[in-house]
Amino acid sequence: MILNGIDIGVLIAYTLILLFVAYWVSRDEKGHEKNANDYFLASKSLPWWAIGASLIAANISAEQIIGMSGSGYKIGMAIAAYELMAAITLIIIAKFFLPIFLTKGIYTMPQFLENRYDGRVRTVMAIFWLALYTFVNLTSVLYLGSLAISQFIGVDMVYGMIFLVLFSMAYSVYGGLKAVAMTDIVQVIMLVLGGLFVSYLALNQISGDAGVVQGFATLMEKAPEKFDMILSKDNPSYMDLPGISVLIGGLWIMNISYWGFNQYIIQRALAAKNIQEAQKGMAFAAYMKLFVPIIVVLPGICAAVLATDLAKPDQAYPEMMKLLPHGLLGVAFAALVAAIASSLSSMSNSISTIFTMDIYKKLINQNASEHKLVFVGRATALIAMVIAIVLAKPLVGKSEQAFQFIQEFTGFFTPGIVVIFLFGFFWKKATAGSALTAAISSVVLSWLFKIYLPEVPFMDRVGLVFILCCVLAAAVTLLGGAKEQANAIHLDDVSFKTTSGFNIAAVGVVLILAAIYATWW
Repeated sequence: MILNGIDIGVLIAYTLILLFVAYWVSRDEKGHEKNANDYFLASKSLPWWAIGASLIAANISAEQIIGMSGSGYKIGMAIAAYELMAAITLIIIAKFFLPIFLTKGIYTMPQFLENRYDGRVRTVMAIFWLALYTFVNLTSVLYLGSLAISQFIGVDMVYGMIFLVLFSMAYSVYGGLKAVAMTDIVQVIMLVLGGLFVSYLALNQISGDAGVVQGFATLMEKAPEKFDMILSKDNPSYMDLPGISVLIGGLWIMNISYWGFNQYIIQRALAAKNIQEAQKGMAFAAYMKLFVPIIVVLPGICAAVLATDLAKPDQAYPEMMKLLPHGLLGVAFAALVAAIASSLSSMSNSISTIFTMDIYKKLINQNASEHKLVFVGRATALIAMVIAIVLAKPLVGKSEQAFQFIQEFTGFFTPGIVVIFLFGFFWKKATAGSALTAAISSVVLSWLFKIYLPEVPFMDRVGLVFILCCVLAAAVTLLGGAKEQANAIHLDDVSFKTTSGFNIAAVGVVLILAAIYATWW
C-alpha cells in the first residue's frame, strides 16, 4: 500500500465534500418532483463555466490520465494531437452544429436523428451508442481506474471497480445531470492541481532539483524523439499516429464525432441556459484542452526518462505519482479518482438518457409518467455499471495501450456517424436509407480494412472509410430520386451568429495551435 493515513484522509475529505456539493445542487424545491427535463437536462439552466468545466471533466478520465500518459511514455508528445485538435473542433461544433441542436430543443442525439430521418435511424443509433458507452467507454474507465487503485491501495481490482461505481453513482443517479455538471467544477480543480503536482515534481527530479524549466530542457535533450509532433514513417508508432494525416485526415472525423455527436459530451451544451452560454462554455473548454497535455502527456514522457523498465506503458502515470510526498499524493490520487468518477457519472447519465428517452419511452411505454421516466433512468444507469464491472477485465485487460484500444474500436463507427449528421445538416435530400447505409457500411468497411489491409494506419482507415461512406450514402439518396425530404433542416431558420468575444477566442485557439506545431513539428 503506497498511500498512508494522511493521503487516505485527503481522499475521504474530498469524497465527503463532493457528495455534499452534489446533494446541495440537486436537492428538490419543496413540492417539486424531479421530472425528465430536470434529471436529464438540468432544467436547461447550466451557465457557461459549468458547461466548460463539465465538458473537460467528462472527457478527462482514466483513459486520458493513465491511457494517454501511457501513450506519451511510448509515443511522445505526438499523442497530444487528440487534445490539441479537440480545441479547434470544439470551436467548430459551437459555431456550426450546436445552434442546430439547440434550435430543435432535443434531449438526445438519436432523437435528433428521428426528427431528421425516421424512427429506424433513431433506434439503430440508440442501440449502437448504448453498446459503445457500456462495452467500450465504461469498461475502459473502470479497468484503468481500478488498476490505479489496486497499485496504490493494494486491493483487488474488483473492489476498486465497485468503489468507483458506488462513489460515482452516489450523486449522479440521485441528482441527474445537474449534480454531475456542478460537481464537475470540483473535479476539474482537483484534476488540474493533481496533474500539475505530478508534472512539477517529475520535471524537478529530471533537473536534479534545478527547477521545472531546466527539467523540461533536460527532458528534451534526453528524449528529443518524444517531442516530434508529426511522426515519420520509420517511427515505430507511425501506425498509431500516421504523420501529416493527424492534421488533415481521420483525426478530424474522430474529433467531430466525439465532441459534436457524442451524447455524454454534447449533453452539457444541450442543457445550457441559451446558445450564447453554450458557446462560451465550449470556448472555455477549448482553451482548457490546450492545457491538458501538460497534465496527461508530459508525465508519461517524464516516465520514459525516469522509469525506463516499466512492464506496460499504462503504468507510467501511477509511477510518476509515487514521486509526490504524502499529502500531495493524496491530492493527486483524489484527482485521479475525481476524473474517473466524473466520467463514469457522465457516461451512466447519458446511457440512462438514451435508453429512457429513445428506447423505453419511444418503443416500450409511450405514456410513461415523468416519475416513471426518472426511475427507469436511474435503474438503467445501475444496470450498465454492473455490466461494465463484469466485462471490464476481459475486454480491456489484454490491451497494451488502453487509449489506443478505445480509439481504434470507436473508429469502426465514427465515419458513418459523421456522414449521417453532416448529410442531415447540410443536404436536404439525404434520406433515412442513406443514413442507415452510412451506419452499416462504416462497420463493414472498417472490418474489411482491418482484416485485408492491416498495413493501413487506423486513423487513415477512418478517413478513407468516411469518404467511402459519403459516396455510398450519396448514391442511395440519388438512386432514391433525390427529392427534398419533408423533415429536412432549413438552415435559414437557424442563427449561426456568434459574439465578438467568441470570435476572438476562436482566433486565439488557432494561433496557439499554429505556434505549438511550428515549434515541435
